[in-house]
Amino acid sequence: MSKMIEVFVPDIGDFDEVEVIEVLISEGDTISVEDSLVTVESDKATMEIPSSHAGVVAKVKVNIGDKVSEGSLLILLDADSAAAEPAAAQEPEANVETKPEPAAVKPVAAPAPAKKTTAAKASPTININHDNFKRAHASPAVRKFARELGVDLTRVSGTGNHERILRENIQEYVKQALREPAGGSASLGVEPMPEIDFSQWGDVETRKLSKINILTGKFMHRNWVNVPHVTQFDEADITELEAFRKKSNIDYADKGIKVTLLSFIMKAVVMGLKEFPRFNSSLDVSGAALIQKNYYHIGIAVATADGLVVPVIRDVDQKSLSDLAIELREVSIKARDKKLKPSEMQGGCFTISSLGGIGGTSFTPIINAPEVAILGVSRSRMQPVWNGSDFEPRLMCPLSLSYDHRVIDGAEGAAFSTYLSKLLSDVRYLLM
Repeated sequence: MSKMIEVFVPDIGDFDEVEVIEVLISEGDTISVEDSLVTVESDKATMEIPSSHAGVVAKVKVNIGDKVSEGSLLILLDADSAAAEPAAAQEPEANVETKPEPAAVKPVAAPAPAKKTTAAKASPTININHDNFKRAHASPAVRKFARELGVDLTRVSGTGNHERILRENIQEYVKQALREPAGGSASLGVEPMPEIDFSQWGDVETRKLSKINILTGKFMHRNWVNVPHVTQFDEADITELEAFRKKSNIDYADKGIKVTLLSFIMKAVVMGLKEFPRFNSSLDVSGAALIQKNYYHIGIAVATADGLVVPVIRDVDQKSLSDLAIELREVSIKARDKKLKPSEMQGGCFTISSLGGIGGTSFTPIINAPEVAILGVSRSRMQPVWNGSDFEPRLMCPLSLSYDHRVIDGAEGAAFSTYLSKLLSDVRYLLM
């Protein structure tokens, strides 16, 4: 007869009841001592509850949304089933720890002629930090999968609920490792950053980056390394545009619509994309052809408490200034409330990053590949401008246009920037 073991919620501190927000195991899973069973959340923190015993999960006694406290029954374990196959349960970990062979990555290995190269590329994933591995935010099944592939979970970014590491995150990590040249950044002639113990010079505090920070960092690094950037700086005289904008807002006040400078810039960018079609294209994977887009979806960089996100406003060419003002306000609120769907951040043709509300005179925005250009907008300021006979105060808006030099040459980049300045300097062009 199988020996059934009951696993209860242990002492979880000063919490009477906490909510189960994730169930990390399923019936039939083989688990070890300290493997995570569920994730619970209080009003102050999120924590995982580990198993006090090893065995095969016979029955899960809680569901997502249940309230539990110390002594609540979580699962029933069949301890005899686990004891019958101890070697099978430990074999993958033993293989990884004692003999990190290239064969550990066979499920995603390259064809036979490239076997030696593939092993060299994948080998960095096998140096596992076992202490941190145990604390990684992943289910037992995902941990086992990671051990089989020789992947250190501490190097994998999770995209699941509460940044949990999923099986597909590990697969993507291994694929990326196989795509990278042997030696990593050293192959580019750049030595990797050294590990430094900063506490030797004083008190320090480690703060974990948000998931958005991590993903943005990866995407920006990829784009900076793979895309040859050129940045064109210019200024647009928006004196008349600003006067028109303020008057429009008075007219729209009863409708609750507030048109910002960004709406005008979006319209100007679309006219620029039509005039200079290369800016509305993407390189294909081979790098030998351009994919020309006949739609006009504009990404808008939005700063949130967790990092930068880029919602996409679709069909900007078909919308009025007031339509854009309303939609910009809606997506900004959704972005800051973390309610943007992935589909709402995809399909952009061109991105605008505005720091006008913060300050600065100019900056070099990083292209949001596979787009080929991005416009940075800095804070407008009054400047004395010579009109041929006198200096007069004009409101000047700094523009920073970064573009992919594989697709756009310097002359076309300067022409696009000049064209934007012309459109913004006379609002009548935008109304045509």
